[in-house]
Amino acid sequence: MKRIRIIIAEDERLAREELTYLLEQEPDIELLPHAANGKELLELVPLQQPDVIFLDVHMPELEGLQAARMLKASPLSPMIVFTTAYDEYAVEAFGLNAIDYLLKPYSHLRLKETLQRIRSRAHEGQNFPREEAQDGANLAALSSAEAGVRSMRGKLLIDDGDKHVVVDPEGILYAVREERVVRIVTAEGQRITSKSTLQELEEKLAGHSFFRPHRSYLVNVNRIAELSPWQNGAYNIVLKDEQRTMIPLSREAARDLFRLLREV
Repeated sequence: MKRIRIIIAEDERLAREELTYLLEQEPDIELLPHAANGKELLELVPLQQPDVIFLDVHMPELEGLQAARMLKASPLSPMIVFTTAYDEYAVEAFGLNAIDYLLKPYSHLRLKETLQRIRSRAHEGQNFPREEAQDGANLAALSSAEAGVRSMRGKLLIDDGDKHVVVDPEGILYAVREERVVRIVTAEGQRITSKSTLQELEEKLAGHSFFRPHRSYLVNVNRIAELSPWQNGAYNIVLKDEQRTMIPLSREAARDLFRLLREV
């Protein structure tokens, strides 16, 4: 079994010990000496040559993002998993080709998802050749950009033209397919364009309260004010925004929505 060599770069002792404990449960993980700051990490990497670094975004002396930029420019290019208590740095983290972004406190299930990504990359690259791993990270980033939406814990990262927008799913009113794009409308009146399909967006929002009332729409159930009868057994969904936006609800979907609302 190929062992995956990992350095934990974390200045908070409790957070470091928690992550160490979780990683020690995995039979194919070899933990290398840890780093308490970015400067120590840069000294350790050429000596230990890790396959993966679990890198805290905020550290003394040299921040995690700064250390990651320096490692990216070096001949050694280990996989990076950013760890932090905040999700506001996710866009920059993925811009550095991070393989994942873990929020504290750690979820064992979420960590296992990260390790699965690492193992998949390891399997593709066999003995972790650095250039291939970097190319794989670039391809992964491009693939996500084309999909248009990247899921993060509790957030969505949406590719809106020349920028990336972080959106709270609960703040979304509805999404509608318009020609070749999907328009996402938030409760604050923000309109975001995504190149993803409505089906892809629906999959990303699994676990949140969204419903497909019509083939061209996806609506936040928690933002529904009322259901207004229309014709031939169909309805209009009236939303809780100031405009009282109406969304078409097909006759077939109406049965499922009524059943869903009765169960809430």
